[in-house]
Amino acid sequence: MAIQWFPGHMHTTRLAMGKRLKSGIDVVIEMLDARLPGASANPLLASLTAGKPALKLLNKQDLADPARTTLWLEHYNALPATRAIGLDASEAAPAARLIQACRTLAPLRGGMVKPLRVLICGIPNVGKSTLINTLVKRKAAKTGDEAGITKTEQVIVLASDVTLYDTPGMLWPRITAPEDGYALAASGAIGRNAYDEHEVALALLERLQVAYAAALATRYKLPDAAAVATMHADALLDLVARQRGYVQAGGGLNLQKAAEAVLNDFRSGALGRITLETPEEHAAWVAAGAAQEALRLARRHPGKHKPEPETS
Repeated sequence: MAIQWFPGHMHTTRLAMGKRLKSGIDVVIEMLDARLPGASANPLLASLTAGKPALKLLNKQDLADPARTTLWLEHYNALPATRAIGLDASEAAPAARLIQACRTLAPLRGGMVKPLRVLICGIPNVGKSTLINTLVKRKAAKTGDEAGITKTEQVIVLASDVTLYDTPGMLWPRITAPEDGYALAASGAIGRNAYDEHEVALALLERLQVAYAAALATRYKLPDAAAVATMHADALLDLVARQRGYVQAGGGLNLQKAAEAVLNDFRSGALGRITLETPEEHAAWVAAGAAQEALRLARRHPGKHKPEPETS
């Protein structure tokens, strides 16, 4: 099942963001989920930002695997005109770090003659509104655990010469890598009506079995982490249901309730500090997804997507 979610207001956001960028933005801040830094990076921004200096904020790093966060920070900091920093939800005063990072990326801007203009964007439910409220020390943006709460642009003065333009959360129209779709759904970035929780929980368990079998065994009181790592995800979800006592009348297992528990445990951090991908893994998934998308288009429009002939 392909997971897609692009409500009408996201199309409006895309148009408004393009217009705002053309009107004069010096630095683009993209807020990412530190548990899925690749899946939560919006590929639409590559064309919209047109090479502007970028600050990648890996938010919720207190919920992410520290070793993998280091890998992702190194990955993004190696990109041209890009800086990446981690951010904890508990950090009380991140404004100074953000402003300094933006000044470093745009050293010729600043002061009352050339004020620094910054745009912040990200996928839904990544914590952007919570950050905005922390920056301005008041409730300037609506927050919640549902994707797509913010729907209009907000303008926030961070300093006398720094203006921040906050945009609504935005995904992209077609998610070509299935792994990205499942990760986004598991994190809560996609509206609940756009995916099947049972299917997403199974995909999440399969991902966690690779590197976090011990965390699963501990959380769900399963005796053998080695067995957890190798069993089929369906069997693992059955075990979770049994251990939690999710048994229906007649003895059947309530797998829907077990799936909801797994997703909630991941989102809340109850499973421990987890990151669903490394830079290398995500690059491979994106490449495979792009190849499948090229095949899909070739079948849909024969002759329009033929590869270029090789030259000797």
